[in-house]
Amino acid sequence: MRRAEGLELPAFFNYYDTPVKVVGTPDGGMLAWKLVRETGGWQSADRLIDKILLVGGDDVEALSRSEFIELTEYERGRYLRGNGPVFALYETVSAITDALARERRYPTPEETALIRGIHQKTFVMFEEELQRAGEEGADPLLRDS
Repeated sequence: MRRAEGLELPAFFNYYDTPVKVVGTPDGGMLAWKLVRETGGWQSADRLIDKILLVGGDDVEALSRSEFIELTEYERGRYLRGNGPVFALYETVSAITDALARERRYPTPEETALIRGIHQKTFVMFEEELQRAGEEGADPLLRDS
């Protein structure tokens, strides 16, 4: 396990169009988690830590917390289907983005704020559900402060 010395954690990345978070451990080490599109959950990705932090490249992009949440929720909303409040909110975002594409326009500041607010809410809701199911990589407290 790599040590987290000198690195501010958690750190967030887009790795080949997949959200990845690197988090600290109580003993000063690091763990990495990448989004699993098929489930919306997290898969251990410790083997990517060196590639992300040391190698980098065109397919690795550092993200802010907010950008990480947006990418995660965009992917969940795009790939997952189901019933319940989270999926109703994903459908709301999809309806907005479909209308933007149909009208061939950029979102208004109000639409951008609405989508961002919905994603903040769905992130916490989804992460809480993952946590209840015992998923180790789930972290509903990661939401934007």
